[in-house]
Amino acid sequence: MKLNIYSDRNYLPKGMEPVIMLHPFWTEFIPSQKYPWNRLYGNYIENSHSLFQMTSLKEADLVVMPINWRLIRGDSWRSKVNKEAEALSIQFAEKVAHSGKEIIVFFTSDCCTEEIPVKNATVIRTGVYGSKKKEKDIIMPSFTEDFVKEYLGDKISVRHKSDQPVVGFCGLANPDSWEIKLKTFVYHGLMLAKSLELGVSPYKGETLRSNALRILAESPSLVKTNFVIRDKSVFLNTQNIEQRQKTRAEYVKNLVESDYILCCRGSTNYSIRLYEILSCGRIPIFINTDCVLPFDTMIDWKKYCVWIEEKELPYIGEKVAEFHSNISNQEFIDLQYECRNIWKKWLSAEGFYTNLYLHFQKNKTLTQKL
Repeated sequence: MKLNIYSDRNYLPKGMEPVIMLHPFWTEFIPSQKYPWNRLYGNYIENSHSLFQMTSLKEADLVVMPINWRLIRGDSWRSKVNKEAEALSIQFAEKVAHSGKEIIVFFTSDCCTEEIPVKNATVIRTGVYGSKKKEKDIIMPSFTEDFVKEYLGDKISVRHKSDQPVVGFCGLANPDSWEIKLKTFVYHGLMLAKSLELGVSPYKGETLRSNALRILAESPSLVKTNFVIRDKSVFLNTQNIEQRQKTRAEYVKNLVESDYILCCRGSTNYSIRLYEILSCGRIPIFINTDCVLPFDTMIDWKKYCVWIEEKELPYIGEKVAEFHSNISNQEFIDLQYECRNIWKKWLSAEGFYTNLYLHFQKNKTLTQKL
């Protein structure tokens, strides 16, 4: 279904780019296709005009705040709020409120679980805590390149079922330490100083992964492990392009050579890795930390993941082995294709924006269109 959308360049702070949804309509912001994170938006740029058309405020079904709140709040808990950009965005929200239209605000940073000072906005976030989710919170995927197209010659690398499941992981995982405890103390202190909710430590993901990897490694009778564990994030280092390409190739190799891939939250309560795994046609081992996943009323997520509640972490080896033993070889193969298809249909940039209207069916204007 095609939606009328409205935004206003006058409320885009100078030197900042708009939200991805608006790139095709303000074409100078369409990103180049350079490495390291190639073509994150896939076919959305090409097909966007069949999904949305820019109109006046009066004719709009939805109004889009032009700036991602990430550029206001910053990428991490250490960031300072850009007060000038915040004030401009609040002005836009007030203008929209007076028109009686629906406004949507995108918020995709590591601070995305925080509240924003915009009344009655629908906030499209990459993560939230399920116990605190509000009615107008929408969860979006973290967009990733199409792994099969970019790295695997546009053909899914299918694995056949073996006697023991092979569990893969390639990435950052640090065990709990006094250094992490100190960082967590500093985090809580800064949150208090800013009068913000303390929340969960941004270092929880690292230690949770480390514990899961240790338990799996100590379960050789249940699973085989294929781990490449790093002590630094590839997002934060100063590697050159060639080194980044090598690191990415190692990551893809780990995905391809594993049956199941461990994923859990990172610095905030969502996992980029989840979408990379699905894009590649692999089965996630998902550690649920009070998460909300995209389109959770339409996707039976437990069908496509080995679902591990956080309190079940000590039994992760048994859970993976049980899941693996309960499916046939053909079901195992089919599930790889289904994971891939779920990503394409719902979780790629094109899939998410194609289905975005489903979140607004209560809107009277949209209901009439339907």
